Amino acid sequence: METNHWRISTFNGALLAAYFVPAWAIPAVRIIVSPVHGFYERQSVSVALFLNDHLHLTGVYTVRAAWLLALAKLTVVAFFTVFVVLTARASIRKTGGCDEALGFALGIGSLISFASMVTASLVGEHEALRLHATELLLMLGAVSLMALEPPLVVAKDAVQDAPLSTNTSFASALHGEPQPHAA
Repeated sequence: METNHWRISTFNGALLAAYFVPAWAIPAVRIIVSPVHGFYERQSVSVALFLNDHLHLTGVYTVRAAWLLALAKLTVVAFFTVFVVLTARASIRKTGGCDEALGFALGIGSLISFASMVTASLVGEHEALRLHATELLLMLGAVSLMALEPPLVVAKDAVQDAPLSTNTSFASALHGEPQPHAA
């Protein structure tokens, strides 16, 4: 029976990409267009308040920090986009070739969400705290799926060359060299 060969983590990653690409690209573009106004919107207000209240940054450095946040979010969006493009090809999806892009997106995105959640906690922005905590939990759930899910395709060479007896070692099965047996 032929299936589509979609792993649960790949499908979950595609759903996360459907959420994070617009949810992070639109605020990042707003920050690029108008750094101060975009920085004080709901998605990044906790970072902006933390930088201004606790680090006492001037206007120029606040704009630079806003642009760095936008660049980091656009990097995550780019990795999610590459992941979605790679999942469109079945041969790449079956071998797990798209998992690296998803891993980078989840890793960088988790760091951004965790830092935003901590800053929201420190400045008392409860709505931003809920938003960043939810995003962080979504990404950590995808990371745990990727870590716990077994690979979809097993190499045919490894299955055909596997030894039938238990007397040979794993190294001899891989290299084809007989290994001396310990008595």
